[in-house]
Amino acid sequence: MKKVELLAPAGNLEKLKMAVLYGADAVYVAGEEFGLRAYADNFCLDDMKRGIEFAHTRGKKVYLTMNIIPHNNDLQDMPEYIMQMQSLGVDAVILSDPGVYSIIRETAPGMELHLSTQANNTNWKSASFWFEHGVKRVILARELSLNEIREIREKVPCQLELEMFIHGAMCISYSGRCLLSNYMTQTEASVHTPADGNTTLWKRKGRGNICLSMKTRRVHSYITQKTSV
Repeated sequence: MKKVELLAPAGNLEKLKMAVLYGADAVYVAGEEFGLRAYADNFCLDDMKRGIEFAHTRGKKVYLTMNIIPHNNDLQDMPEYIMQMQSLGVDAVILSDPGVYSIIRETAPGMELHLSTQANNTNWKSASFWFEHGVKRVILARELSLNEIREIREKVPCQLELEMFIHGAMCISYSGRCLLSNYMTQTEASVHTPADGNTTLWKRKGRGNICLSMKTRRVHSYITQKTSV
């Protein structure tokens, strides 16, 4: 069986170092632009350089998130940013938008690309489409069942890597499109720190409280089954 990569989030340089030292094979990070968490610590250029060097000297990889849902004014500075990140040595870019995909292909044609869970990839045909367009890895939607994942694996090219979450909150919307947070805070969905309305207990008139979140994703006991797929 092919070794499964353990990938961990790293919100800042200290967290990157801890993830690497405690066994992660790779980390995903956001720079100061084009990531989904505008109020997270994120990485300035100097920290990004130091983090990549720290990981690479230990045989680990660093993936850069550029998975925003971009508007027109987000695109102007994107080519320069991509070239900066390429020069620092990021191992891949995680994206969700076809426009971002197009800019990266034009600016850094050799960059490895991973399709974000934000792209809501729920079927094998979509996964195959992205593979045919040069995406090396598809991060599957968190709503998929084990049987659906198995069918996708069976029907897509064996060269296409599949990634799935094994821990984290499930969203009332599909795979992180935080529309409720957008409504509650009047800020752009997913870009700012979510209001976490999914896990809030909402009062239903005459029917008690209800929590909107489907569940927290905790599939540790299924890891063996998932990796066998």
